[in-house]
Amino acid sequence: MTASSNFADSHSLNIDVQWVADESSLQQSACWEQWAVAALTAASAEPRGGEITIRIVGNDESRALNEGYRDKAGPTNVLAFPAADDLPDFLQNEVSELGDLVICLPVVIREAEEQGKSPVAHLAHMAVHGTLHLLGYDHISTEEAEEMEALEVKALESLNIANPYSSL
Repeated sequence: MTASSNFADSHSLNIDVQWVADESSLQQSACWEQWAVAALTAASAEPRGGEITIRIVGNDESRALNEGYRDKAGPTNVLAFPAADDLPDFLQNEVSELGDLVICLPVVIREAEEQGKSPVAHLAHMAVHGTLHLLGYDHISTEEAEEMEALEVKALESLNIANPYSSL
């Protein structure tokens, strides 16, 4: 996959995708690198390189992770597990692990249907949203949510995907 942006032209982004969900109808349509690069570019985050692991799961695995790590019942659309950012100085110029995303495909498909969006567009939104979480963005406070949503909209706009918040 190639993505055209300043980040992609001058940096290396490695994405390991683990597709374990039963539903694989979207597997060929996913553009993980392009989606992650859009998030990184929108946030003006330009590490020398980066690695992201994206795991596409079903309801059971998402539920177990959501309950185990967030104490929240049921599956959720995306979970982000940022990597430690306290690398020793001698590794600062090396490719850094940005973290892991776990995306629950059945939840994403259901939400897309409920919101009248294409499943691919909503999957892209979850990839962008999760990548921003890996960079330290959150939506706990109103101010944080507004900042993160603005970056999501900017990233998705660069991918020609409509503002996901305008129809909610």
